This record gives sequence, C-alpha cells and structure tokens, in this order.
Amino acid sequence: MIKELKAYEVDPKVKIVILKGNGKAFCAGGDVLASYTSMVAGHWSYGTNFYKKQIMLDYLVATYGKPVVAIIDGIVMGGGAGLSLQGTFRIVTENTVFAMPETAIGHFTDVGSSYFLSRIPGCFGEYLGLTGAKIRGAEMVECGLATHFMLAKDARLLETALDEVTSTDTKTISEIISKFMHKPNVKQHGAFSRLEIINKCFSRTTVEEILSSLESEAETKSEKWILDAINWMKSACPASLKISLRSIREGRKQGLEQCLIQECTIVCHIVRRTVSNDFYEGIRAILLDKDKNPKWEPSKLELVTDEMVGRYFSRVDEDDMEPLQLPTRSNLVDTMRPKL
Repeated sequence: MIKELKAYEVDPKVKIVILKGNGKAFCAGGDVLASYTSMVAGHWSYGTNFYKKQIMLDYLVATYGKPVVAIIDGIVMGGGAGLSLQGTFRIVTENTVFAMPETAIGHFTDVGSSYFLSRIPGCFGEYLGLTGAKIRGAEMVECGLATHFMLAKDARLLETALDEVTSTDTKTISEIISKFMHKPNVKQHGAFSRLEIINKCFSRTTVEEILSSLESEAETKSEKWILDAINWMKSACPASLKISLRSIREGRKQGLEQCLIQECTIVCHIVRRTVSNDFYEGIRAILLDKDKNPKWEPSKLELVTDEMVGRYFSRVDEDDMEPLQLPTRSNLVDTMRPKL
C-alpha cells in the first residue's frame, strides 16, 4: 500500500485515492497473531518492524498530497481505524462498527488513537479507549470520527461519481460526496447521548477513580452500558488500561507526529517485555488457546505503579533500536477538523 500510494501521489492522472475494504468489513485490525508467531519464533524486533511500517502508512495517508476518501463500510477496528481515520473524507454507513479493543489482549490504544481519540468531544475518547465499546457509523459522525454518513447501497454510485473527478480540489469532492449523504438515524440512547455521565466518570485522574465512579453510577442506574464498561475494565489488562489513559491524555497536547512516535516507543517496550509479558499472555489466552483467562502481571490496577507506566513512555534502551523517524512531509493537515 505504501508503494502504491507513493506512486499515485506523483501521478498527475490520479486526482483522489479511495480506501475501502474488500468484503463485509473495512478492516478489523492488524494481524497480531502473525506478529506474535514471528516474535516467539525469532526476535521481538520483528513486531516493531511490522509496526513501524504500519505507522508509516498511517502517516502517509494523514499527510497525503491528494484527497483520500475512506469508505468505511462494515467493521473498522484497531489498525483499520488507524488507516481510515487519517483520511481527508471519512465516510461511514449503517453497517459501520468502530471499536478499539486492544486492552483485552494486553496491548493499548495505538495506531494514532492518542491523536484521534483525544480530539473528540469531552472524555468520549477515554471511554472508547478504556472500555472497548462499539459505536455505529451514525455516532462516529456525531462525535467527529467520521465526516459523512451514507447508505451502503449508494457506495458504488459514489465511487462512480468520484471516478469523474478531474481535480484535487477538496471543495469539489465534498460537493460530490454531499449528494450521497443520508441523515443518520442516531439512537436516542446511543453512547454519545450519554456524554454527560461519561465526562463525569472518565474525567477522573486515574483508572481506579474512573472505575470507582462507574461503579457508583451503577448503584443508582443499572444501565447495560455502564455494566458493560465495568466488566470490560475489570477483565482487561490493568497495565494496558493505564498506558492507554496516559497515552490519550498526553495526545491532547501533542501533534500527530509526536503521537505516532510516542506510540511506537510504547509498542517497542510491550513487545520487548520491558515491564511485563502481558501482550504475549493476552494473545495466548484470547487468540491462540482461546481459554479467555489471561494471567495479567500485575493482576490488579493498584499494583500497576506510575513508575511502571512511565517506563513504557521512556526511550528504548537498546543499542540498535532507534526512535521512529518520520519523513518530512509538507502536507500535514488536521485530519480531525470537520470537513462538512
């Protein structure tokens, strides 16, 4: 994809690039099982080399010299979100389901999510990152993760219309896309409608305080989404939750490049097992043996100290391990700025 995108960027015949899935999903995420297998059989750097390529691809899309139209029809999670949510136009449908479920496997919300989750209203990004909650296309538009909503049946018609584009002018492209826009059916009791309570709980300083706040809410409101959030956080990797919270919060003060570089550093520590074996244990329990009973170390939130979390954000102490170097690109734009 990097090779093709670089070629299209300098090809005068190419005016826009469309990203879409090949099948019923856009992309359910990176193949972490393949990375796990290669690292266990060889060296932890196999995982970081794959990840660096993935980040380079995300960065290329975010800084692309021509408009990128991501048609996100179906599941979009993890690596799929990192790729599509950097696009100029992020179009979703009634089939779209978004989630960042990394904390369930001992990983953290990565692939640029410290940038895009930290820029949506209130603490909705913390909620999505810490609970693995799924939201539909309509809510993605509502919170700003997506720019347009259309019906899946119109996707082919939109592509045909975009095939006729003769310039890279985003205003012209926006006008074409707007012809296919459909008013999304936002559920009255959808996740984003609960923003007041989400802000109340997820604005707390620590993961422990967030969980305690949710449990307090559950005592007076036995709503499914609150119970789901509590259950997820209690079963997720404790260290992953704390890493994700810090990553998203620091991301609010960083540009995209800083976010990607910092996330890459965290990934290096995770696959190198600097602090714990959680990522390997999570993949074993959830994806390999599928016993769904991972043994996290540390096993409880209160045992994960600030010092432990801080080590994930520190420079990797390895002679041949250089920090991620992103190429200088002249077209870096704020991909989270509304395009409507």
